[in-house]
Amino acid sequence: MQRKERFQAFVNHFSSSFPEAETELHYRNPYELLVAVVLSAQCTDKRINQITPALFKRFPGPKDLAQSSVDEIFSYIRSVSYPNNKAKHLLGLGQKLIDSFQGEVPESLEDLQTLPGVGRKTANVIASVIYKQPAMAVDTHVYRVSRRLGLVPQTANTPLKVEQLLVKNLPTEVIAKAHHWLILHGRYICLARKPMCRACPISHFCLYFEKNTLKT
Repeated sequence: MQRKERFQAFVNHFSSSFPEAETELHYRNPYELLVAVVLSAQCTDKRINQITPALFKRFPGPKDLAQSSVDEIFSYIRSVSYPNNKAKHLLGLGQKLIDSFQGEVPESLEDLQTLPGVGRKTANVIASVIYKQPAMAVDTHVYRVSRRLGLVPQTANTPLKVEQLLVKNLPTEVIAKAHHWLILHGRYICLARKPMCRACPISHFCLYFEKNTLKT
């Protein structure tokens, strides 16, 4: 199967199976999603959803973060991964939003990446989920699944290369959703260590399945 055909099969399957795919992080506004995504780095969405209700009650907006302290923020996020660094990021993020963006979450990737704790992946999440831009955030799931499926070649060995090829080859209108399709597939079926290939509904166009499982 050619790569173009794999992309078409991918879009066809998920458009019908998960037409309204969305993030599993709980949020009510752009600020809350931004904070949740920053906290979710190398941590599960389930854990983040457990700690954010109390966090957002205490810090309902960027001004509240900006006027707090690293120690206080840490006390609310101590159970997530790398809480010390993330507490520093959130304090700086609140201050930057107030000082440079009038307390609003910016739209552009360039502006988003000036915020403490916000790299390209997080910026792409905000741009796609909040501002409906055709942006592709590449985390470990997206990176792994897109390469296994054969949507991108093995030579796409950096998140940026994967992002660029996915954006180039996916229809513009599904790019934002495709991010969630790849994440959810990687989270629940195409697991890192033991992919559930025999139970996978898209194994018929998966390059990994073709090269590995069919030969066993």
